[in-house]
Amino acid sequence: MGRFRRDMYEEYAKQHSGEYTNDESYNAAYQKVKKIKGFYSHLKVYVIVNMIIIVSSLSRNHLGSGIDFSGLSEWHTYSTAFFWGIGLVAHGLSVFASEWFFNSDWEQKKIQKYMDKDAANKNKWE
Repeated sequence: MGRFRRDMYEEYAKQHSGEYTNDESYNAAYQKVKKIKGFYSHLKVYVIVNMIIIVSSLSRNHLGSGIDFSGLSEWHTYSTAFFWGIGLVAHGLSVFASEWFFNSDWEQKKIQKYMDKDAANKNKWE
């Protein structure tokens, strides 16, 4: 974290009587909440835009003559939702699944494994 942002947090914490801390766990939690909020904003825009696309396909060529459901069976109606959905799933995995695969226990185990391996190699030649 940059010095400017850290100073900003400290100043804000002083003004708000210890409501926020300069603790690293708070900063990690803040970043996690920010990522989750970004994902939900992405999801909200995805739903709204794709609803507009699907509704607009109902009356694409027949502006004054009522609703035409033939647009619902065309690929271009759902192609945006499909390809954007792939990106949305990737975004969701980056936010929520990163803890499943690379949590702190995994990091500690890998560090210990490499330290043990390095120690075994040093003792091998002595």
